[in-house]
Amino acid sequence: MYSEISANKRKSIFLVFGFIVFVTAIAYGIGWYLQSYAITIIALVIAIFYAYWSYFHSDKTALSMNNAVEIKKEDNPRLWRIVENLSITVGIQMPNVYIIEDNAPNAFATGRDPKHASIAVTSGLLDIMNDDELQGVIAHELGHVQNYDIRVAMVVFGLVVVISLISDIAIRYMFFGGRGRSNNNDNNPLILIVVIVSLILAPIVATIIQLAISRKREYLADATGALTTRYPQGLASALEKIKEYGSALQKQNTSTAHLFFANPLKGHSFSNLFSTHPPIDDRIKRLQEMGNKA
Repeated sequence: MYSEISANKRKSIFLVFGFIVFVTAIAYGIGWYLQSYAITIIALVIAIFYAYWSYFHSDKTALSMNNAVEIKKEDNPRLWRIVENLSITVGIQMPNVYIIEDNAPNAFATGRDPKHASIAVTSGLLDIMNDDELQGVIAHELGHVQNYDIRVAMVVFGLVVVISLISDIAIRYMFFGGRGRSNNNDNNPLILIVVIVSLILAPIVATIIQLAISRKREYLADATGALTTRYPQGLASALEKIKEYGSALQKQNTSTAHLFFANPLKGHSFSNLFSTHPPIDDRIKRLQEMGNKA
């Protein structure tokens, strides 16, 4: 389990670093071509402001969008006790606890750090999971809190916003704004084609990297949760049930889909590259291997 956690952390760091290099290269390239870095500066300012707002308010927004209702201990002693005990085990402040009235078994964690965290589970998850399975799911979600995954997601989100804004503003500027200056590259159609193609593909590549990071953080949360409970089979069994029952919520929110324990959206992506979550079968296999090594 320790090796699995270390491996996933290294892969996440590599992906984030590569993403930063990618964004820097695109920003610099467009600035060089247009002989102005004004677009890059504007995109950075907007992205920083948006990411800053999201960092402090996205948790409340996510809970509200999914109709999560905060509970107290007397409302669901079983859920409260599991969250409380696992929080003590990992040594963090107990998160606020929410329930979403939905038959689909699912859950998510949000909050910028362990002191401002919340965990929401669906009524469907509570109905079909035994205590070992529910502990596995809650330990996974606490793993996201322990690993500061929301903070990582905000950094990555800011980078995606930068790329998208740079591409959108630059394309509009090139075609509709006019550059009004002499540039040796203006008369080179090959360079122009490369720039346009890069601007179109950059947001797509950025999204693929973002989703790859999201999947790695899911693997990391699985490993962290398994280490917390010392019982990977409980989490694997929970995933088996979710595979059987399905995890798609009645109310679909693509903007918060990446937060959930399992994909909450109906249908399946045509490629794993465009999925917010790793394949359930792969997650189960990894957890079973951890259990065999324990």
